[in-house]
This record gives sequence, C-alpha cells and structure tokens, in this order.
Amino acid sequence: MSTYRDIYEADLARYGSEVPGWNRWFHFFLRKTQTSRSRLMKSFYHLCFRMVSDRHRMEISHGAKIGKGFCLSDPFLITVNSNAVIGEDVTFGKNVTVGKQNRGKYEGSPTIGNRVKAGDNAVIVGRITVGDDVRIAANTYVNRDVPAGASIAGNPFVIIGADDQR
Repeated sequence: MSTYRDIYEADLARYGSEVPGWNRWFHFFLRKTQTSRSRLMKSFYHLCFRMVSDRHRMEISHGAKIGKGFCLSDPFLITVNSNAVIGEDVTFGKNVTVGKQNRGKYEGSPTIGNRVKAGDNAVIVGRITVGDDVRIAANTYVNRDVPAGASIAGNPFVIIGADDQR
C-alpha cells in the first residue's frame, strides 16, 4: 500500500524539476484529503482542496479514485466525477471532462487505465473502460470502450493508431 508521501512525490515527479506552486498545493491537498484518517483533518484538507480547485476552475471530486503520478498539463477547467477511477501516470490537458452518463447502455462513470494521455477539451463519459497506454487527441468525445495501446481522435472517435502498428 502506498503512503501519502509516495503518492504525492510520484505526482510531482511527473512535472520535472520546475513544479508550479499551484500544482504543489493542489496535489498536497488532494492526496491529504484522500489519505487522512482523522475526520477533522480530512474536513480541513477538503476545504483547502476546494479553495485551490475553485481558484483554477477545477471540479475534481476527492471521492474519485486517482492513481499516483496524476499530472495536469494546465490547471484550468478540469472536471472529474466522484465515481471515476483513474489509473497511474495519467495526464490531462486543459478542459478535460471525465463524467457520468445518466441513462442508456453505458450509464455510470468511466474507468481509465494507466499511462493514458488526454488532450485539451477531451470528454470521457459513461461506464466505459479506457485501456492502458491510450492517447486521446484534443477535442475527442469518448463514450465507448477503448482498447489498450490505441490512439483515438474525433467525435465520434475513431482509432487512428495502435501499439502494434508503431
């Protein structure tokens, strides 16, 4: 089991040597909110997390399961549903939405694998699985399962490449 410090350091390591100040505070409060055992401290960290998130227009639920190495290339307009599951070493661009679908075949929230990169304005919705090592192009709408190692783009998305083709 990973400790708070391991998860926090893995998050910051994804940014290289120059980690912006907002990012340090965002990851600190996110991970403290997720790992704190004391209800009082959890409430305090959650309040601080909300203040940092609101300043950068992020709606990331502390209830979402986010693996270590989470990286935001731009802090603005990120939305993550509370039931979403996000793997390790995932990178999001600006204005990425990971949301819930309320009806239909894919009603629910997504599960995103490890080492996934989502470009600016990508939308991932529904009870779907995005495999490991997937690259999601900017402005892509993802509403069905994506196989591991695929590169996808468009609305509706199409697979434009896969690991075995490289």
